Amino acid sequence: MKKKAGILLSLTLAASTILGACGNTDKSSEKKEGKESKNFKVGMVTDVGGVDDKSFNQSAWEGLKKFGKDNKLKENEGYRYLESTKDADYIPNLAKFVDTNYNLTFGIGYKMQESIKETAGKNPKKQFAIVDAVVDKPNVTSITFKDHEGSFLAGAVAAMTTKSNKVGFIGGIKSPLIQKFESGFMAGAKTVNPNIEVISQYAEAFDKPEKGSVLASAMYGQGIDVIYHASGATGNGVFTEAKNRKKKGENVWVIGVDRDQNQEGMPENVTLTSMVKRVDVAVEKVSQKAKDGKLEGGKKEEFGLQDDGVGIAKTTDNVKKVNPEIVTKVEEFKKKIVSGEIKVPSTPDEYKTYEASLKK
Repeated sequence: MKKKAGILLSLTLAASTILGACGNTDKSSEKKEGKESKNFKVGMVTDVGGVDDKSFNQSAWEGLKKFGKDNKLKENEGYRYLESTKDADYIPNLAKFVDTNYNLTFGIGYKMQESIKETAGKNPKKQFAIVDAVVDKPNVTSITFKDHEGSFLAGAVAAMTTKSNKVGFIGGIKSPLIQKFESGFMAGAKTVNPNIEVISQYAEAFDKPEKGSVLASAMYGQGIDVIYHASGATGNGVFTEAKNRKKKGENVWVIGVDRDQNQEGMPENVTLTSMVKRVDVAVEKVSQKAKDGKLEGGKKEEFGLQDDGVGIAKTTDNVKKVNPEIVTKVEEFKKKIVSGEIKVPSTPDEYKTYEASLKK
């Protein structure tokens, strides 16, 4: 009997040990998972426009903040940004995130293309993402948008609004990216009215509001009454000039870019509409993929009208005041673009071909 009792006691102790070990393993696994989740870090480097550019840097930061809050990460610990005041800041800022073991680092704006390429090449085990450019590296996710499609709608709105039959485009730095905005805008305007006059100017900067004011002043001075800007913080000057003229009784408009810029036109209410580019959504989605371990570097993520990556802002009060039918017409154009019936030009050469086809 003693021998049987001893065996039973041994089995009981063994079972307790096994169960205890299982329990410890579960707790250890949960603790490890929680630690990994807590330690996930994502950083963002702005271009020279700064995080408060009222445009794509700000939109990117809004997306990153939403991701952080949704995942219960602390700002400046789990997610943060570094501002660049000059091009020379790009690589040092990217390096700061690499050196502090961030899991994913965003470079916002095509001007950071070479800096991301160089930094990613030197740090193959780190993940990077860039907005508005393509970097062919296995650890870089390239986020691009069909800016020309959204800009087409902006051009159509401008053409259906103008009283002078003259509209303007102000770009930041003349580059293939900003020429996508210009080409789409001109195509939309000319589709509505082949005889409309479209004047384009470039500020050659994304961080010079004073230059935006000067260019806008010249355009409004020559009779243009609607200006579409794709110039980052430089566009703040366009709004300033429009508001000053509105105070004097002039009926002029600005079409914003990247995010709904309705508030930038207040209190004089000069924002006709905005070409919204969902940089916030793109940044949020890519960040979540990285956190979930599903981000595959070396791929291109493109957002267009079809997936609401670009489009006209939901704030349509001023457009409806001009003519309620404009909103309906914009939806018709959108459907034609998504279906392929309208192929929006994205380069100056494609635009020339498109414009020629309108005259046939």
